[in-house]
Amino acid sequence: MPSSGTTPDLFNQEESVEVKKKPLSHWILPYLGLLGGVLALSLSAIFIRQAQAPSTVTTFYRMTFASLFLLPFFIRSARQENWSGGLHWLPLAMLGGLLTAFDHGSWSLALESTNVANATLFNNMAPVWVALVAFFIWKEKLSGKFWLGLLLTMGGASFILGSQMAGGDGLNKGDMIGVLSSLFYAGYFLITQRVRVHFRTLTYVWLVAFTASLVLLVFNLVVGRPLSGFSPETYMVFVAAALVSQVGGYFSVAYALGHLPAAVVAPTMILQPVITALLAIPLAGESLSTGQIIGGAAVLAGIYLINRK
Repeated sequence: MPSSGTTPDLFNQEESVEVKKKPLSHWILPYLGLLGGVLALSLSAIFIRQAQAPSTVTTFYRMTFASLFLLPFFIRSARQENWSGGLHWLPLAMLGGLLTAFDHGSWSLALESTNVANATLFNNMAPVWVALVAFFIWKEKLSGKFWLGLLLTMGGASFILGSQMAGGDGLNKGDMIGVLSSLFYAGYFLITQRVRVHFRTLTYVWLVAFTASLVLLVFNLVVGRPLSGFSPETYMVFVAAALVSQVGGYFSVAYALGHLPAAVVAPTMILQPVITALLAIPLAGESLSTGQIIGGAAVLAGIYLINRK
């Protein structure tokens, strides 16, 4: 799930001193926003499982309803844009939406073939690929803690897949699609890092969601997945996924990023697959195997180290 705002510079010494002087009440709303955002995003997979509709259709409606809800805010934000400079970056912003569609679409397809915990965990391996691009292509220096994190992440993922094969489940197609979705997720991060500074938050978030909804519409039409005829309860799930996960989740995290250092926000986002896996036990009737718990803990520890660096 993509970042939707720029991060304030809270890493220099002067601002750090100022931050320490602020009263505890100053941090209550930002931390509530962060935790609320993580919880809202953690419900994404549960919404897909609860909807009596194909997963990619649920994802399409999530993006579409979010785009409709945000449209008035986008219009207001677009009026304040410097389009003379931002228009040049519009194709790349649309590419961010394309990658978002591939990310959410492949991740929702993974949920059709594997359990919620695995699909969400593998999708959140995106920071690994982002860091590798930063090292090999952008030539950024990475510390020993990063490489330890990479080793833990890949080792944990391998342990999960190996334990499933040893248990007779074979190599799960859904797990592989989950890993594939993390590559698209990483691509979105990399595009957003380059493009986001040229657009206001609302403008960019809407462009991404709108583009993703169009791409998912085409996909569902091409493969022949139904877009209508669902029960009222399913349409309510579509709306809930849009308002809770897409709108509420991303904007809560964006609000937190406006008041808290990224060094706090990024590692906290790792709670998402943990909460999703725990919610899937009562809400989706799933359970966690020993291999998933051990491998998942290693993956989360590795992603934590990578985020910290």
